[in-house]
Amino acid sequence: MSGPSTDPTSDPSSDPSSDPSSDPAGDPAGGSASGPAGGPAAGPAGAPVRIRAMTADDCEAVATVRVRGWRYAYAGLMPQAYLDAMSVEEDAARRREYLVGGEGRVTDLVAEARGRVIGWGCCGPSRDADAPAGSAELYALYVLPERLSTGVGRALMDALAERAVAGGASALLLWVLADNERARRFYAKAGFAPDGAREPFEVGGVEVPEVRYARRLSASSAAPPSRG
Repeated sequence: MSGPSTDPTSDPSSDPSSDPSSDPAGDPAGGSASGPAGGPAAGPAGAPVRIRAMTADDCEAVATVRVRGWRYAYAGLMPQAYLDAMSVEEDAARRREYLVGGEGRVTDLVAEARGRVIGWGCCGPSRDADAPAGSAELYALYVLPERLSTGVGRALMDALAERAVAGGASALLLWVLADNERARRFYAKAGFAPDGAREPFEVGGVEVPEVRYARRLSASSAAPPSRG
């Protein structure tokens, strides 16, 4: 595997464009970004949220989402000194490198409200040798902490699942920290379940093991639920 489910901190070969080899993609910046009763995503003061492809101009904003997401989601799960040392500037530089080196294998999407990026997610081919044929992988999913529980994380996930189905994927995998109960609840509500795989993962000299979750995909299951 490669990292807490989704963390773009490795190189493009191990983490297609999003460096999921150290990003517990498994936690939408807190793991609870689904809106009440599946309600529509909302941005600042109820502003509508737009899901779109990430561009090079978004790298700094995405790095901010990711760094703030890590600090919020992994407080108490990873060494605080490691989280405090994370740099938005360094991460933005990596984002640019991954976007250029992704070679079209990775889908990076952002959630935007009133022109501001408030969430980011990415997916691509599974990196696991034992993954079932046709499996895609959710590498990362993060939302600004103050935008949790507004539906933004779920909207990003649904859009990424749709892209994975369009690319021919029949399953979506992700890795999440075993002790990240909030994120695990979020993914369970989104139709994911543990598939039995488990991997060691080390951050700042501390072991933080991960578990793998899987969700079957189809055109109907990937589509967002009807709100009418």
